[in-house]
Amino acid sequence: MSTIVQTAAAAPPAKRAPNRAWRKLRANKGALVGLAIILFFTALAALAPLLPIPDPVATSWSAIRKAPSAAHWLGSDDLGRDILSRMIWGARASLMAGVFSVAIAVAIGVPFGLISGYYGGWIDQIISRITEAFLAMPFLITAIALAAFLGPSLTNAMIAIGLSATPVFVRLTRGQVLAVKTEDYVEGARSIGLTHFSIISRYILPNVFAPILVQATLTIATAIIAEASLSFLGLGQQPPAPSWGSMLNVAKNYLEQAPWMAMWPGAAIFLVVIGFNLLGDGLRDALDPREA
Repeated sequence: MSTIVQTAAAAPPAKRAPNRAWRKLRANKGALVGLAIILFFTALAALAPLLPIPDPVATSWSAIRKAPSAAHWLGSDDLGRDILSRMIWGARASLMAGVFSVAIAVAIGVPFGLISGYYGGWIDQIISRITEAFLAMPFLITAIALAAFLGPSLTNAMIAIGLSATPVFVRLTRGQVLAVKTEDYVEGARSIGLTHFSIISRYILPNVFAPILVQATLTIATAIIAEASLSFLGLGQQPPAPSWGSMLNVAKNYLEQAPWMAMWPGAAIFLVVIGFNLLGDGLRDALDPREA
């Protein structure tokens, strides 16, 4: 018994040293490239109001579909609006949609996964069956249906994407909890009379945090693509506010006359998604205890 009590009192063995994880992350060149891409677009989005760029919604009939030049570095669109300015402001919508959508999914999915995995029984059966029902539906189709039901806006698009991504975090968290709750330090915590809340918050959640963080990073990339898809369909950011997806929707009509209208937002989506995927892969390696 004394050994079990000492095990419970000790720090959970799955807690990783931050310095070790950071050293492994720094050694991963792909992860650093991904982090650099994310920081670059995040800085552009954050500094958009301060940058000396034109108004992203200001039209100019004398600059309709102009090729890249000194006046418009990335060209102009069908209404003479500066594409560089709309790209920078569109980054705010895409990154905000990715981060906040995943935050919604984590905030809902992780608690349900913890409850399902820890308590088991009929609670686990109900949560698992509902989760499986949602997982049976394609992610993007679910997001489109929810966004259409809620109404076209960036806020509703974020809610729709977040709810559609929630089942992934429920299933992931439940699986991790099932593996952790049988460990000796959790059994020791039960034997000394700790409450369920204390066991979950002090011993289980910290030990399932790493895979949740990795999944969240990878899901941000998926959420950005989903937001662009919803905006492309008119269910996300509403005109004239800029969004990479809505810019592609307009650009599809001018692929031969003005290919730069589609090239830049498409490249931005590609780079940001690659950045989050590279960072997510790097975090998975850095937080994996099996990796030396």
